[in-house]
Amino acid sequence: MTQPIRVAVTGAAGNIGYALVFRIASGEVFGPNQPVILHLIEVPPIVKNLDGVQMELDDCAFPTLAGVEKFSSDNLEAAFANCDWVLCVGSVPRKAGMERGDLIRINGPIFTGTGKAIQAAAAKDVRVLVVGNPCNTNCLIAMNAAPDIPRDRWYAMTMLDQNRAKTQLAQKSGQPVSAVKSLAIWGNHSATQFPDYAHSTIGGKSTLDVITDSSWLEGDFITTVQKRGAQVIEARGASSAASAANAALDTVKSIVRPTEAGDCFSAAVCSDGSYGIDEGLIFGFPLRMNNGKHEIITGWEHSAFAQQKIQVTLDELRSERDTVKDLLS
Repeated sequence: MTQPIRVAVTGAAGNIGYALVFRIASGEVFGPNQPVILHLIEVPPIVKNLDGVQMELDDCAFPTLAGVEKFSSDNLEAAFANCDWVLCVGSVPRKAGMERGDLIRINGPIFTGTGKAIQAAAAKDVRVLVVGNPCNTNCLIAMNAAPDIPRDRWYAMTMLDQNRAKTQLAQKSGQPVSAVKSLAIWGNHSATQFPDYAHSTIGGKSTLDVITDSSWLEGDFITTVQKRGAQVIEARGASSAASAANAALDTVKSIVRPTEAGDCFSAAVCSDGSYGIDEGLIFGFPLRMNNGKHEIITGWEHSAFAQQKIQVTLDELRSERDTVKDLLS
């Protein structure tokens, strides 16, 4: 019998966590023959809500669900013990009147503790995906607090931006989303991120040959992707949850499965200096899996327009790093 893998999910009773744990348990992510033990984690005031989540998981009778364990976030070493995956969904949300720098400083110590607990207790081959915003810098903080965990095991989610961008290109071209390939997100998961349409393809053809409206590509396309989260909040009165959960699972799937030829996937990873991005910064790149490890796809040339957009998001991430530099030593 296949040995179960352990997957920890912080914020498991929240909207995003609730939307993803059932799909992990179902076998969709790791396959129908891979048993999974879920470690569900919540902050002390609502940890009891996990009882209801477990009851529903039990009632689904998933053949691949090998167990459910519940933990309070004030005991993260126990929560992460022997985990093969840690999905950091929970974080302090941004409130009205709060500057982005304030949010980064509030979440910083939380992710320092998260990183230390992962290093102390998780499986030696653990992989970590940070979903809670600001996810790039939260991931940077946690990674620096866990120096013994290889840097190629850390990811921050930009797949939601990739999925949003693919849909916009598909709708504009009148083709299915599956026709859009090699669409990468550069930089930060924020309003500065850059969806790189120029290197993407639609139906095997360059997007630039399929969509010739350059003013739309350089204008409405980018701003729609960058501001989509705010548009969702305005439309439904709450932030993206189902689509964020879906993107988190798409990221994990992209990591555990080979990358299709001619395609890539997007995540923010620890920069190795490629494209002149500061080494050690958590930055969104085009990626592919190679023998079980991700690699940054190199050799893409950028127009002056794209270079300017990438510089903006790089400057923002440098500023965020400087905001928490005391937590990175």
